[in-house]
Order: sequence, then structure tokens, then C-alpha cells
Amino acid sequence: MTLLVVTGNLDPETFAREMRTLAPDRDIRSWPEAGEKADIRYVLAWKPPAGEIAGYPNLEAIFSVGAGVDHLLSDPDLPALPVVRFVDQNLTMRMTEYAVLHTLLHHRRMLDYAQYQRQKTWQGASQPGADEVRVGVMGLGALGRDAAEALARLRFQVAGWSRSPKTLPGIDCFAGDDGLDAFLARTDILISLLPLTDGTRGVLNAALFARLAKDGRLPGPVLINAGRGGLQVEADILGALESGALWAASLDVFETEPLPATSPLWSHPRVVVTPHNASISDERAVCRYVLEQMARYEGGEGLENVVDLGRGY
Repeated sequence: MTLLVVTGNLDPETFAREMRTLAPDRDIRSWPEAGEKADIRYVLAWKPPAGEIAGYPNLEAIFSVGAGVDHLLSDPDLPALPVVRFVDQNLTMRMTEYAVLHTLLHHRRMLDYAQYQRQKTWQGASQPGADEVRVGVMGLGALGRDAAEALARLRFQVAGWSRSPKTLPGIDCFAGDDGLDAFLARTDILISLLPLTDGTRGVLNAALFARLAKDGRLPGPVLINAGRGGLQVEADILGALESGALWAASLDVFETEPLPATSPLWSHPRVVVTPHNASISDERAVCRYVLEQMARYEGGEGLENVVDLGRGY
């Protein structure tokens, strides 16, 4: 059955070409050259034009190029069909690497040492042990769970927060609005890996930063956001850095991408900016995954990692 690749800011032929190599017997097409629309049974999409996916009358399933699906669910005309998010060991590993890298960067005071180097100053900075630093991971899906477990192996005091209750060995888990205050109050380094939904948009704001731990061994709380730019209020991040509610931040995602050259985040001495590259979807891995899911579906086994459209993830 025919698959169409529809990508708004990526070259669809990159994925289509790889898909044809892996499955030469499949009919793989690249948008906008869809051919007869009635032929299309599957769509592989990343930020498709609004309303585009609604135009295929025999569509049966929609695959996301990435782990996030907000780029699809924001389309009011999206058909009520199975939406499958990309879950892959390599993608998960890359996000865990980012979370560990930036946790250690702030824990080991590397922004201070970079400043000392620029000043040619031979100076130390207080560094508590990992077992004295409390890390909180918001979002305990596949990415969040793996990052939390890796940080726990480094002996950080790790807790997780999610909308619905979760259980992870050796990790304190909090859930829902009732558990959020207690989670934040014990968190020195906050890692956000939440999906972007109506309920999470703008959640990383001044009110949340004010509830982070004030008794930690670091000079102040740290924010690491590698989830979605829509989760954060950037004016509030800058305000919190000014007031001391935040000591530092690592940001991989932004309200507007690419981050405008006029943004003060670029030059802030307590902010690390990365260009939404914490966990990049590998084209070959995406194509292999989609083909496996199509084979499962056509064999009657059902699709994996189907999004709950009501919850948005």
C-alpha cells in the first residue's frame, strides 16, 4: 500500500529515497507529487502544511518523523486516525546523552570555569557530590525514563514527575497537580522532557521557577529544556535568571525557531543555547521503524506507540 512523505521544513525526498532503498517493492511518494490521492494509505509527516493530511480519503495511519506529535495535533483538520510517534533506541540514547551532559555541565560548574578561563584566572568553584544534588525530570515517557535512570546510576538524587502515576525502581515518582509542588521543592536541576499539549504549554514559567528548591548545594536552581519550545516562557526565564530564581539554564528548544539573533538568550552568561539538536531523528532509523510498523499493521498485529489523541501524547 502507498506511503506519502509530507514534510514542511525538511526535504521529503530524503526520507522517500531511503524508504525505497529499504523497501523497493513499496510505492513511496514525495509530497507534493502525491499522484492519485485515493492511493495513499499511510503518511510519514513532519510539520505538514495545515489541512494537507485531511486531503487523502483512504488514509489509514499517520507516522511522525519525531518523538513529538504536537506538529500534527495542532492541525484542526487532522483526520481521526492512528497517529504513531517515533520511538527508537538511538533517539532515546541521544536525548539521555544531552540530559547527562548538561546536568554534569552545571553540576561541575563549567560555566564558571569557562569564565575563569576567559579571565585567565586560576580559581576553583565549590562542587558538591552527585549524591548531594537533586535532579527532577518532568515527563516520564521513553525519553524521560531513560534519562532519569542514567542520572540515577551517576548517583544523583533523581525524581520524576508525570501527569499520570508512574513507577521506576530507585526513583521517586510524583504525579499530577497534587504532586507537582513536592516535586519542585526537592529539585535543584529541572529537566523538562514533556510533550507539548494544551495542558503543558507555557508550564516553564515564573510561577514554576519560584517553587524550585531554595536549599540546594548548587548556587541556585538550573533549568534544562530539551522538550518543546512551547513549554517555556522565555521572558520568565530571563527574569528568573535576573532575580536568582534560576541560576543557569540549558535550552535546546525555543518559542521561535531558529532563535532570533535579537534574543538576549544568545549572549546571556548563564545560558547555554543549542539549536534543537538534543536528539535528532536519523532518517534511516525512521524509515526502518515506519516499515516495521506498516508490516505489523498489515499482518494484523497492530501499531505500536499510538498517540492518545485526547491526551496529546
